[in-house]
Amino acid sequence: MSLKIRLTDDMKAAMKGGAKEQLAVIRLILAAIKQREVDERITLDDEQVLAVLEKMLKQRKDSVQQYEAAGREDLAAQERYEIGVIQAYLPAPLGDDEIHALIESAIAESGASSARDMGKVVGLLKPKLQGRADMGLVSGKIKARLGA
Repeated sequence: MSLKIRLTDDMKAAMKGGAKEQLAVIRLILAAIKQREVDERITLDDEQVLAVLEKMLKQRKDSVQQYEAAGREDLAAQERYEIGVIQAYLPAPLGDDEIHALIESAIAESGASSARDMGKVVGLLKPKLQGRADMGLVSGKIKARLGA
């Protein structure tokens, strides 16, 4: 089942079940997906939907930090709830060992030997890690491995 269909089904279930907070977050997700589809005049596939979800997740994490710094725990709690709902639609995160193995295989496959080759490695890894790992952390691990 595609992510968009799953989101729509979950939205209907939330409506019937009276889960107003969950319904609001699912509607935000669907609106972001629809906005990207309209802007780019395409129909998003699951990989592109995952990219939208990752972007929303990153925005929520940044908001939590800002709200906590400003002493607005009520708003931070709402953002954390939204993070939980968004994460439910992302694939299970990979462990450090799995990420390390994927990095090693991508480096071997691309023939990367220095930090200048980092783009090749990231290009190979991004489709495999989409929604399953924080690409910022992965980039740091690649840099460390390539000796940047």
